[in-house]
Amino acid sequence: MKKFLKVLLLVVVLAFLYFGFTTYPKLDLISGFSAKSVASGHFIDNRPLDLIQKTDNDINLVDLAKNSIDDAGKYAISSVYGLKERKAIYREGLGATLINDDFDVSKPYLLPKRTKLENNLPFPYGDNEPKDTSFSNVDYSKLKKAVDNAFDKTGGRIKRTRAVVVLYKDKLIAEKYDTGFNKDSKILGWSMTKSITSSAFGVLAKQGKIDIYKPAPVVEWKNDERKNITLNDLLHMNSGLEWEENYSTICDATKMLFQAEDMGKVQLDKPAQFKPNTHWNYSSGTTNLLSLILRRQFKTQQEYLDFWYSAVIDKIGMNSMIVEQDMSGTFVGSSYGWATPRDWSKFGLLYLHKGNWNGEQILDESWVKYTATPTNTSDGKYGAQFWLNAGGKFPDVPRDMFYCSGYQGQMVAIIPSKDMVIVRMGVREEEPGFDFNGFLKEVIASIGK
Repeated sequence: MKKFLKVLLLVVVLAFLYFGFTTYPKLDLISGFSAKSVASGHFIDNRPLDLIQKTDNDINLVDLAKNSIDDAGKYAISSVYGLKERKAIYREGLGATLINDDFDVSKPYLLPKRTKLENNLPFPYGDNEPKDTSFSNVDYSKLKKAVDNAFDKTGGRIKRTRAVVVLYKDKLIAEKYDTGFNKDSKILGWSMTKSITSSAFGVLAKQGKIDIYKPAPVVEWKNDERKNITLNDLLHMNSGLEWEENYSTICDATKMLFQAEDMGKVQLDKPAQFKPNTHWNYSSGTTNLLSLILRRQFKTQQEYLDFWYSAVIDKIGMNSMIVEQDMSGTFVGSSYGWATPRDWSKFGLLYLHKGNWNGEQILDESWVKYTATPTNTSDGKYGAQFWLNAGGKFPDVPRDMFYCSGYQGQMVAIIPSKDMVIVRMGVREEEPGFDFNGFLKEVIASIGK
């Protein structure tokens, strides 16, 4: 018995040491992710805690967190085994923000002044219900099957699609939602938000207020080798700055999203590893640096807050959209944009029509072309904060497709040659979970000539 107890004690000690070595350093990130996810999902989309825990936070290690919501105080708290407690607060109009202990919750804050598009037009150019439209070249039975195939059968948890919206020739031809979701559900786009950030720069370029080919206006770089990095390099993820983006471990991206007070400065402080325009490297830090650069273009915080909405979001009637801020008041342009699937499809439609929205040219056609042109060294898979199929990532999908893409399989696919926008929102991506190539191929195949 003594020998057994010694062995048992040794096993317990080894297990404790293993946990301490492998998991304890991650606890702050785990509870941070969980608190932010709970606060956003509950207060932005009215999801109950149980649904969030079962469908948003059922990620390895994140599911260790214990969560609570204070509806009166409008915040969520998460911890792991009682350790590393984190808090995320909700502010109407700003969404949720993960905060540190020294964040002053009583401090006054500014809200974006929004002018939401309201008219009597049917979706997608208004918020009225879409008109019934029938195209003779659309095989609706085939289309329905393709959309249905994107979802799990009752009780399944393999594909985990939440929503699909299909636009063809400006008309809604297919739409479906998983249990618990509907056309009014606001869903996090994750890195699809990067494309929103790019669009804000597109408007400034159209207004003649920036030149993306000049060195980025970052005063901190003026006396070192980074002074030659242009906005074009940053938009293309081709700056040469050091960055690690690996969500399975502690890395620059996870520390930025779940620990940094000012996310824009995380990439700003990184050294150069390569010369600009020689080494493509996907970086959420770069997009948040772009958001900080955008903030510095305005004299006041209010102007910066308003611009994101007045320039693009409200212009095209994305009335449901909220882009959340970090603790410093900078929009988290890399990751934290929420909107309904229908509103995400409106954004795709803006780019499908080369920057024109129902007769108004919001972005120059040249900007949209620039967006969809492959970045040097990206092997045809990336443009300016948009992903591309130019390199054939999806072999059975037209090469002219470009798309917004986000963690866990968020996608707004823009296919000019087919006059289509296809939106898929979910919590799983890539095979054996979700087959984007097969899904897109089946939907496109339902459209005849």
